[in-house]
Amino acid sequence: MSDRLEILLTNDDGIHSTGLRALYDALSERGNVTVVAPATDQSACGRSMSHEVDVETHELGYALHGTPSDCVVAGLAELGPDPDIVVAGCNKGANLGEYVLGRSGTISAAVEAAFFDVPAIATSMYVPVEDAPLSQIDLATDDYAEATRVTSYLVEHALEAGVFDHAAYLNVNVPVADGDPAPVEITRPSKRYEMDAERDGNRVHLKDRVWERMDPESLPDPEGTDRRAVVEGRISVSPLTAPHSTPHHEALTTLVEAYPDSARSTND
Repeated sequence: MSDRLEILLTNDDGIHSTGLRALYDALSERGNVTVVAPATDQSACGRSMSHEVDVETHELGYALHGTPSDCVVAGLAELGPDPDIVVAGCNKGANLGEYVLGRSGTISAAVEAAFFDVPAIATSMYVPVEDAPLSQIDLATDDYAEATRVTSYLVEHALEAGVFDHAAYLNVNVPVADGDPAPVEITRPSKRYEMDAERDGNRVHLKDRVWERMDPESLPDPEGTDRRAVVEGRISVSPLTAPHSTPHHEALTTLVEAYPDSARSTND
């Protein structure tokens, strides 16, 4: 594009995260980037909204004491210039599968932008973990090289290519950078869901067991899904819409048409 893009950048890991800084530096080479990001970590907050939040100026833009959705609303409606595109990320940890679409703060920021009719990209990085929790794994800016490369490419070209004529936002998941660019696969979110709960006295422990089987040799997710692509070392790009809707459902139509007779018989 001839003119520099206006880009609103946010995340859910917080304005001080390495992933956000890595994307800011990369995207600044392609456009004018305004950051409106949470002042603190807001991971897995979904589309939680606040009625009133404090805001502070920051060297990158603005730090909001609120959620990613707060940041998008504040950025689009008040704090930033009218952006051509919203970018959320780069999240430390993957956002894969249908069940995370309403749970992830990163994806929720992209969904919020979609309701403003602004194209959006949510970028997350799959970090394989074994014994140590993800929060204890230190990542450097170079580790995000794959994420910044593909996100920059999509930001620069997806608008002109007409990608957002059909998709409201893109959910992008990348492997950790290891040198050569990874191949890209257009995917669909995996349907795998394995939440579990166990009671221990007065407490109930909730466990997401989806992440316990991430070996490429035994991964149960089928070809074409976001999880399989990322685990096998490919970049996953899922074009998605908001709101999530279903096709016309004949069975529901029949059920609704029968409701008046049922309601009348109940009152008789």
